[in-house]
Amino acid sequence: MDKSQKRVKTPIEPEEQLVKLGARIKALRIKAGYASYETFAYEHGLPRAQYGRYEQGKDLRFSSLVKVVASFGMTINEFFQEGF
Repeated sequence: MDKSQKRVKTPIEPEEQLVKLGARIKALRIKAGYASYETFAYEHGLPRAQYGRYEQGKDLRFSSLVKVVASFGMTINEFFQEGF
């Protein structure tokens, strides 16, 4: 590939990725049989209000994501295999 044929990268929009992340977290919660995000968060020792924001696609730290993923009994790799 010469210089005139450079690949154009599609920029990753953080807001879009956070919405996808929130949707994935919510889908896993529902799949686990929890209708309420508050109940799920409480039973897994996660801050309820903060967990609700994660499902809404609000910003979250990687360390928080690791805790959420662990509460589903998954690895980070498993979490990102579907939908990303």
